[in-house]
Parts: sequence; C-alpha cells; structure tokens
Amino acid sequence: MEHVLAQQYRDGLIAFGEMLPEALQAYNQFTSQCFASGVLSVKEKHLQALAISLFAGNEHCIVYHLEAALGEGITEKEIAETVAVAGAFGGGTTLAHGVVLIQEVLREKQDNMQ
Repeated sequence: MEHVLAQQYRDGLIAFGEMLPEALQAYNQFTSQCFASGVLSVKEKHLQALAISLFAGNEHCIVYHLEAALGEGITEKEIAETVAVAGAFGGGTTLAHGVVLIQEVLREKQDNMQ
C-alpha cells in the first residue's frame, strides 16, 4: 500500500497532466531516462533522490523515492546511511525528516504486511 504523500503526488501529477498533458509527458520522459538503470542502478539513483529530497525537505519526494527504493530491495541499513549522509549536509531539519517520516513509512509498510 502506498503512503498518503506518495498518492497525493501521483494525484497531483494526474491533475497537472489534465491541464498540460505535453508538459507532463515531457517531464515523465525526462525523469524516466534519469532513473533508468545505467552505470548507477535504479536503486542507487533512488537513494540519491532520497538524500536530495531529505536535504530539500520535500516530504512528497522523500516518500516517493523511499517507496521506489524499497521496491528495488533497499535495506534499512542503506536507508540509515542515506539519512546520515543527507543529515551531514542538511543538519537537524534533514535528519528529522529522515528519522521521523521514513520510520513512519517503514512502520506502515510493515503493518500492511502483517
């Protein structure tokens, strides 16, 4: 089950696409290329995006890229190290998003599996 923030992001993209379909298509094509496997794996790219989202304080993207990375088999240790690196750059605010929001999403995922 998808976290509410990730669903809100997807719903927002749909609404945006209804108003500017060509713009959404171009955005989706660009981001699909950016997140395609290359020298870096898809998982590594979502870890990078997770760190950047944490630093930027973008809760929707934090959840979106966390869920994408989980789908690629990310471990809790990899998540923790990503949070730590982002926190080294962003300080307390970044770390707070990492230790609170990420744990919330992980708990929800675990609860839904039971």
